[in-house]
Formats: sequence, C-alpha cells, structure tokens
Amino acid sequence: MAKYDKKRIGELIDGTLEFYQLKDMMTSHKDPERFEIYREVLQDRVSWDDPILLPYGLHLYIVQKANGDRIVKCDCGHEFCDYRENWKLQARIYVRDTEEKMNEIYPKLMSPDPEWQVIREYYCPGCAAQLEVEAVPPWYPIILDFEPDIDTFYKEWLKKPLPTVKS
Repeated sequence: MAKYDKKRIGELIDGTLEFYQLKDMMTSHKDPERFEIYREVLQDRVSWDDPILLPYGLHLYIVQKANGDRIVKCDCGHEFCDYRENWKLQARIYVRDTEEKMNEIYPKLMSPDPEWQVIREYYCPGCAAQLEVEAVPPWYPIILDFEPDIDTFYKEWLKKPLPTVKS
C-alpha cells in the first residue's frame, strides 16, 4: 500500500507541504507506488490524453503519442520534438546580453558583465510559460540537458510496463 496518496503528492508538487511533512517524505522509505501516483497527479492536471512517461522539467513532460513517438510536451499541449532532440531549439529564447537587459532583473551594478555571461530564458511558444533559464558565457552552445533511458527506467527501476495510450 502506498504511504502517500494523490492529495499529498499534489501538495508536494505545489510546494505547499509543511517542512516536517517534506522532511518525512525525503527521509522515509520510498514506496514503489510513489512514482506512479506522482505521474497520475501530473496526468490529471493536463488537458491532453497522451500518457506522461516522465516529467522532464517545470511544465515539460516526455509523453507517448498514439503512433509510438516519444516527444517533449508542455502543460498547454504544445509539442516540441522527439525527446532525444533538444527542445530548447524550438522554444522562444530571450537572451539578456546587455547591461540594460540585465538591470531589469538585477540591482544596478550587481549584474553579470554581459561580455562574460548572458542569461538565456526559454519560453513555450504555445503558452509563454518560462521553461528554463541558463546563465552561460555568450559563446556557450545550447546543450541538451539529458536523454533519459525510459525503457530501462520502467523495466529495471520501476519493474512496471510503460503507460499506454488510452483508446
């Protein structure tokens, strides 16, 4: 039996747990059902039916399409690309690369020197949600964060079948 229900996992996602509850959750035995409950809570919160295989980032998920493709998808339903490709290249990107742009978010004289560091903000083209922020040297390439081995995760870690598309 799962130690945590959908309500408690939802509070975890929302950041509304009390510290003692969060500490208990972090230090207690990880019940095997927790990931599935977490996935179900996330699935209940989106308006589309593609099954979430993995949460990928804030507002982002790796989902499985009816044709078997695995893609990165936003809360709003915007579909980026195959999960092995770099979704950031399809996002709206705002680069803070001048003193004026830096001063919009930093106190005057406390921002990075734009010749040494820029801030890249990645936004969803569908809903304009901010998906990620990077502080990098100006010449730094846009890097794919990670490429999870979804099949191994389900087979060897969860010991469960992948979620299937509901017909």
